[in-house]
Amino acid sequence: MRASWWQRPWVAVCALPAVLGGCAGGGLQDLQAYVRDVKARPSPPIEPIPEVHQIETFTYVGDGRRDPFAPVVGAQEQAQQAKPSGLHPDFLRPKEELEQFPLDSLRMVGTLEQQNVIWALIRSKDRVIHRVKAGNYLGQNHGQISRITAGKIELTEIVPDGQGGYRERQASLELAE
Repeated sequence: MRASWWQRPWVAVCALPAVLGGCAGGGLQDLQAYVRDVKARPSPPIEPIPEVHQIETFTYVGDGRRDPFAPVVGAQEQAQQAKPSGLHPDFLRPKEELEQFPLDSLRMVGTLEQQNVIWALIRSKDRVIHRVKAGNYLGQNHGQISRITAGKIELTEIVPDGQGGYRERQASLELAE
């Protein structure tokens, strides 16, 4: 089959300059006139750089006044800070796998007993079932399991008290239905 006249490459090469030449008409005079007008306008004056004023330095002399950068502490708070409770989480203890999940994202799904040890079955947020017993840790607040029953896991968490110390808080997970 023969190619038609417009499918031959030499026709396209010859026709291209003719087509592009039609686009190069004399329509640039109005654009060039506008650019000349804009360049002929006087430029607005430039504002001078503002003068920098020297600020006087001030040296704070306490003379018995309180430090303005120290937190205000009342008498009751001072007494509490003077005698910390001594309760704190063991930060050197290796973390257990279920301590990476918030307690409310864990679900108790069952229990089992092996060799007189009661184990609880916990489903984590990633849908994996974990087996835990009393003494194991779970949740992000250093929660240690204190007791497992057929329908509930009881644990003791160690949470910050807001005053630089820690306090114990009781929490539980109930069997999911």
